[in-house]
Amino acid sequence: MPSPASYLLLNPVKPSSSRRLPPPHPSPRLHARRFHVSCDAPRRSGGGGRREAVPAGASKAKKQIVFFDSAPPVSSSQPQQQQGGGSAAEKGEGETPASKGGNGNAATGLLRRVTKRTLSALSNLPLAISEMFAIAALMALGTVIDQGEAPSYYFEKFPEDNPVFGFITWRWILTPGFDHMFSSPVFLGLLALLAASLMACTYTTQLPMVKVARRWSFTHSGERIRKQEFADCLPRASIQDLGVILMGAGYEVFTKGPSLYAFKGLAGRYAPIGVHLAMLFIMAGATLSATGSFKGSVDVPQGLNFVIGDVMKPRGILSVAPDVFNTEVHVNRFYMEYYDSGEVSQFYSDLSLFNLDGKEVMRKTIKVNDPLRYGGITIYQTDWGFSALQVKKNGEGPFNLAMAQLKLNGDKKLYGTFLPLEDSDSSNPNVKGISMLARDLQSIVLYDQDGKFVGVRRPSSKLPIEINGNEILIEDAIGTTGLDLKTDPGVPIVYAGFGALMLTTCISYLSHSQIWALQDGSTVVVGGKTNRAKLEFSEEMNRLLDKVPELIGANIENIVDSKSTAT
Repeated sequence: MPSPASYLLLNPVKPSSSRRLPPPHPSPRLHARRFHVSCDAPRRSGGGGRREAVPAGASKAKKQIVFFDSAPPVSSSQPQQQQGGGSAAEKGEGETPASKGGNGNAATGLLRRVTKRTLSALSNLPLAISEMFAIAALMALGTVIDQGEAPSYYFEKFPEDNPVFGFITWRWILTPGFDHMFSSPVFLGLLALLAASLMACTYTTQLPMVKVARRWSFTHSGERIRKQEFADCLPRASIQDLGVILMGAGYEVFTKGPSLYAFKGLAGRYAPIGVHLAMLFIMAGATLSATGSFKGSVDVPQGLNFVIGDVMKPRGILSVAPDVFNTEVHVNRFYMEYYDSGEVSQFYSDLSLFNLDGKEVMRKTIKVNDPLRYGGITIYQTDWGFSALQVKKNGEGPFNLAMAQLKLNGDKKLYGTFLPLEDSDSSNPNVKGISMLARDLQSIVLYDQDGKFVGVRRPSSKLPIEINGNEILIEDAIGTTGLDLKTDPGVPIVYAGFGALMLTTCISYLSHSQIWALQDGSTVVVGGKTNRAKLEFSEEMNRLLDKVPELIGANIENIVDSKSTAT
């Protein structure tokens, strides 16, 4: 228990007076032990220091010292009036400036305490690690759950009557927004929480460590130096010789009287701050990509056009359409390359971009993994299809027959079309004609009106074939290019963040080493420490200290040689 607070009240009291002093405030009486100590103080005159004779009854003044076990109530700053009195509060007056200042100080103190506790909680390392694991888990979940599909897709794939794993239904996906995971409130909230933890850790831990590391901390205690991780003594040496050796090893050396301080690898102390900033850049770029981008997809037959803005859809609340959305894209040509086995190896789209004035501003042939970029928009080659087949019948045409995609098990593609014969009865629902099937653009399989196989023709062969008395010629196969369009303003920020993260991570492995030395007579006491590579630091220190006697010997030889030359 702390000792009771003591308050000294110095009240000059004349012995001849029997008047009792009023209490300092009309508050409840204190239960205190009271001790009186009196001391005599002779009165002096105003000039010359000469003592004057005073009456016997008033020759001395007494000082009364009172001790209380607890603090008395604070008295009012102004004396109370005997008549018409009452406090300012009783008279209805407002608070005094002092009380207002006290309230302000209390609010400021409360705010500081809350801020300090919040920063301490956010900078907790286990909390930050758990946040990163939660974000990684959501990212993995986003790769498992199909993203961006219509709600009916999730109703069908995750029905309530047959939950996946016994409990996962469409409600678990659509309610928290996991159908667009990387822009969902849960994912973005975790990113914001991790960013707050990184900033709090930087402010409360990393910045103070850097400030301490930058100080030139000299020491004048040999005992303190001997308690370092590495310590040794150099007899018949000087700190100047040690400083020369350390500077040759890349240390920054400072001396002050008999003390020496040296360090190297200060960049390793700054690197963790750089790592935190790089991670903040990555999360900021990811957030901007999730809330400020546009995305769209389109299937365009060869020879047709589309406007970029017609197919782009915003992905978040920060999405702002640029002027380049008015650009028109024309598909000049679509073609494919094949393996020897007949499988598709690559497909290409020759695209032209036109501005509002109809002027071509860019032309490029794109393929898979080689997109077109213009004005912040990226156009990817992602898919292909079969649009139409140009056919001549008995020299007439060509006729454009639309190709329909047939459903097959697996990811194989199959397209088909039908050419009715002239003698078919239009009122007959069972119209007979020539059927044509194709797996790609290089070969067409033909069947007669009875469904019997007739032959195969390549569009580029220009060879006719006779089916049910009709001469059929395949003129051309018109393909459809599948394009994905995207604007992503966060990509440059994410790339810059990852580049900075790799650089600062490598720099953070640099050891920050510190060395102290003290000249104690003819002996130098040396000690040091490092934050990484402690074994290598000890070996380095042994090598450096071994060079000190060699340097001393070389200096002595130079002195002897100079004296001999002078003689």
